[in-house]
Amino acid sequence: MAKHFKTMDGNCAAAHCAYAFTEVAAIYPITPSSTMAEYVDEWSAKGQKNIFGQTVEVVEMQSEAGAAGAVHGSLQGGALTTTFTASQGLLLMIPNMYKIAGELLPTVFHVSARALAAHALNIFGDHQDVMACRQTGFAMLASGGVQEVMDLAGVAHLAAIKGRVPFLHFFDGFRTSHEIQKVEVMDYDDLKGLVDQDALKAFKDRALNPEHPVLRGTAQNGDIYFQGREAANKYYEAVPDIVAEYMDEISKITGRTYKPFNYYGAADATDVIVAMGSVCQALQETVDYLNASGRKVGVLEVHLYRPFSAKYFFNVMPDTVKRIAVLDRTKEPGALGDPLYLDVCSLYKGCKDAPTIIGGRYGLGSKDTTPTQLVAVFDNLASDEPKNEFTIGIVDDVTNHSLELGERINAAPEGTTRCKFWGFGSDGTVGANKDAIKIIGDNTDLYAQAYFDYDSKKSGGVTMSHLRFGKTPIRSTYLLDEADYIACHKPAYIYQYDVLDGLKKGGTFLLNCVWKPDELDEKLPAHVKKYIADNDINFYIINAVDVAVKVGLGPTRINMVTQSAFFKLSEVIPFDKAVTLIKEAIKKTYGKKGDEIVKMNCDAVDGAIDALVKIDVPSEWKDAVETENVDNDRPEFIKKIVDPVNAQRGNKLPVSVFEGREDGTFETGTSRYEKRGVAVLVPEWQIDNCIQCNQCSLVCPHAAIRPVLVDADEKAAAPAAFETKKAIGKELGGLEYRMQVSPLDCLGCGVCANVCPAPKGKALVMKPIDDVTPTEEPNWEYGINEVSNKAKLVDISANIKNSQFAQPYLEFSGACAGCGETPYIKLITQLFGNRMIVANATGCTSIWGGSAPSMPYCKDKDGRGPAWANSLFEDNAEFGLGMVKANKKIKATLSARMDEVKDSVSHELAAAFAEWQENKEDAKASQAAADKIEKLIKDADMSNAAVKEIADRCDYLVKRSQWVFGGDGWAYDIGYGGLDHVIASGEDINIFVVDTEVYSNTGGQSSKATPTAAVAKFAASGKRVKKKDLGMIATTYGYVYVAQIALGANPAQALKAIKEAEAYPGPSLVIAYAPCINHGIKAKGGMGNSIAEEKKAVETGYWHLWRFNPELAEEGKNPFVLDSKEPTGKIVDFMMGENRYLMLKKGYPEIADKLFEKAERDLTERYETYKRMAKD
Repeated sequence: MAKHFKTMDGNCAAAHCAYAFTEVAAIYPITPSSTMAEYVDEWSAKGQKNIFGQTVEVVEMQSEAGAAGAVHGSLQGGALTTTFTASQGLLLMIPNMYKIAGELLPTVFHVSARALAAHALNIFGDHQDVMACRQTGFAMLASGGVQEVMDLAGVAHLAAIKGRVPFLHFFDGFRTSHEIQKVEVMDYDDLKGLVDQDALKAFKDRALNPEHPVLRGTAQNGDIYFQGREAANKYYEAVPDIVAEYMDEISKITGRTYKPFNYYGAADATDVIVAMGSVCQALQETVDYLNASGRKVGVLEVHLYRPFSAKYFFNVMPDTVKRIAVLDRTKEPGALGDPLYLDVCSLYKGCKDAPTIIGGRYGLGSKDTTPTQLVAVFDNLASDEPKNEFTIGIVDDVTNHSLELGERINAAPEGTTRCKFWGFGSDGTVGANKDAIKIIGDNTDLYAQAYFDYDSKKSGGVTMSHLRFGKTPIRSTYLLDEADYIACHKPAYIYQYDVLDGLKKGGTFLLNCVWKPDELDEKLPAHVKKYIADNDINFYIINAVDVAVKVGLGPTRINMVTQSAFFKLSEVIPFDKAVTLIKEAIKKTYGKKGDEIVKMNCDAVDGAIDALVKIDVPSEWKDAVETENVDNDRPEFIKKIVDPVNAQRGNKLPVSVFEGREDGTFETGTSRYEKRGVAVLVPEWQIDNCIQCNQCSLVCPHAAIRPVLVDADEKAAAPAAFETKKAIGKELGGLEYRMQVSPLDCLGCGVCANVCPAPKGKALVMKPIDDVTPTEEPNWEYGINEVSNKAKLVDISANIKNSQFAQPYLEFSGACAGCGETPYIKLITQLFGNRMIVANATGCTSIWGGSAPSMPYCKDKDGRGPAWANSLFEDNAEFGLGMVKANKKIKATLSARMDEVKDSVSHELAAAFAEWQENKEDAKASQAAADKIEKLIKDADMSNAAVKEIADRCDYLVKRSQWVFGGDGWAYDIGYGGLDHVIASGEDINIFVVDTEVYSNTGGQSSKATPTAAVAKFAASGKRVKKKDLGMIATTYGYVYVAQIALGANPAQALKAIKEAEAYPGPSLVIAYAPCINHGIKAKGGMGNSIAEEKKAVETGYWHLWRFNPELAEEGKNPFVLDSKEPTGKIVDFMMGENRYLMLKKGYPEIADKLFEKAERDLTERYETYKRMAKD
């Protein structure tokens, strides 16, 4: 049979094989495994058949624990069942893994192995999660690259069916799961022919069935339980031979040799590294490099990790080995060694002339592992006194475990073309590069590899695409450290990052910018000019923004312009052919979004080449000298940690930098030092048109535009361009007003300008950032840092205008431009920020709210601000309740101590104690009493232990405002059980849910908040059932304050609901509609219309505003207040304005209209229910 090659990532390869053997897939989204399940769902929706001639039945569960339970049940029901997961999700499956293994059920869990949340969350790859499962009884099979995933995933399924032992098939998260490679695809007919049909029939025959009933899952006493555990030994003893047999069969089909352990290197090697996962491919490169220079080294790659077979290990390990280094991609604190190292040590225990065995740790959290580091491992191994328990990839200057590195080596085969692209999240660079690598891989005889590196921000972060092409399979499982071609698609990056680092002499550099050639000498930093001139770089510029705007894509979607330029400059394939292939890829990628989008992208391709400009590099650039810019005012924490990490130099920070921060604690307010300057257009204030409503400040997702009030002295000291007008408002007499933008912190979404209601014309006009920054950045620095905040002059909770004079304690987050979530949270911080404590669910709100090093939660001049922490995804409500309980207990203890000492302290202090005890649950009154106690207790007798305890804990006296933040994936699904329990507790806790109607953080998967007819991942053909009404469920308790709000529809109602919820002396739940980039807003400007979209959602009856206040019932009134007015449009009109609904019409027209009708009916019925409740 002819070989069939296709360019894909590791997740797609795993899904391809899993689909073949799967009847039922029970799934739940988690990065980086989610796309495996998404592929399966998409293929099933399209009618693709597995090896049994059937589509796969896909069920999305509420959590990974639920998915594991469904897998268990489906297996007992007789269906071959699969799941896909990683990290914390895999840990949630462990209890059921014991059951599945104990009952000898033939499933496969495909795991894109990922780091675990310890001192911090990390979504990237290592083996910590799978190593936590080695005790469950699952067999464990490791793949080291995309081709291995394709070849070995089927082995896991085949061996599970034949041997009855369930398998965990794992590969490195991101490095393999998201690396795109050109691979040979396994044919389903080949796989079908390998299935042990007798074993499959026996599995089906054992299924629970009332026609021949049995009972499983018994409770056993100590008399027989032990024997039952040992009875299964024979199944595990058989696994290595079964796996080896199937590997032999796969080897015959593919021509690639697989064994439970594969050895690569010198047959007479003396030094061997044992490892598993993607590092083995880099090790093969390193072994070739060293053996070419006369060394005798090798690598033993572990495939079958459990059961760990001595027979197959010794079958391939050279007899000549004298020294072995074992590399573990996990950390087991307190153990004598990490797991794989201990396994290898056990193999050689008692062996005569056993080799020296040392262990080391590498690659945690996707830390890059290069041939240079691996040479250091071989060098250490060959030394007279090899260091054990070593680390590579970091500089450990505290415990001194790290190995010294030698000179950087290039172990990649000659003839490999290497390209690096610096992009801006949401500009399409990553998507275009995925298309590019597939175009090259699928249409040439070249092998291709792509890997994508990101910062932690949402769609506005930096992206780095690493592409390689060559005549031989590419084994370089590490980032580029040298490139033939570098493109920078965001001009701001040349000031922030060393974008030219690694560009080889004579290489090509493409810069996307709006600058003309004669402006480059002024605009480019000296180090960039000098590098270009010194290294004979072929330098090109392109104004991709201009091309994208002309064709209608807008200023941020530049990917097709820059992709076309890449194909023109790189000449990887003939350009005319490339254009044809790019346009075919456009139709495939954007076809669901409509013909108009396809045409605009094709037009962008056509317009690219005319915009490409070759720059004649002036010889004087060789003499360019950087002007030293020293900012002595930057705090030490910013200079030592934040600045290097923001500049993509975090990999070079030594361990000692984190001494004193071992628990993961970070300073707040660090985002204000970043100053990214990544917007294309930013707002410019039109003073004469402004009506001082402050709505622009309210809706800004990043707190980058704020009203400023100045008195006469401040006005006199202001920069000349600091224009102001007389402030409107009786409390603001004698003050001047200004609306101030921070151009370098703005993301250019345009939400502020879009919502401006000024009757004479917009008071904010979007202008190029270069035109605005020179004037407005100094104005911002003065207005925010030098001018005193005047919020105390007004009641900030009285109305929206007043609220915006308060300092936002959330600023410059990593959220997407136009984010619908952050304006709500920002407003909450303005109202309560100086006494807030936040429990934050994992998700978008935790990633834009707590990703190192840029922390957007900040402090005021008194050092107060929100205290924030993240536990996990599933337990956030419980986490917040724990905070409440701790605070409650500590306050009770303080009150008891006050009773103990009230007769032995001054009358004034005793009176202050009494005042606090009476008012400790009132924010203002507790603050007043706390101020008195803090002042008076300084003179009290500190030898009295109770007095000292009170003095030490004065920071607990002000009433806390306890908040629990999260999205709908948490609140409606995985965290719902905890949320329900917490609101049932009756405790004073405020839960705020930003409802984006999908799992936003993991890429837009369906949740129980997803409405009927919406297309989302895991609902590829439209959601069939209606949205869960979380708010109404909560009202059934009767004592929970509940509200639904939408800031863009009724800001006053949102403000009122938030105030009422916080003031209510019990549990509250506020659900806020939050448009998301996953919705695909069709209106021009996309997410720049997020606030307008909220208004449209309410006006059409798609979203409803209401409040349920139990305190009204106590007054004899109806606690339910419907704030929405009668809809003035059709719900379907709203739906047709978003791609998540239009995609249904485009992809599945035969069912779209019926689902749209059902959606309209569902939401109309919901509104009618609300109306009845409001009347009762």
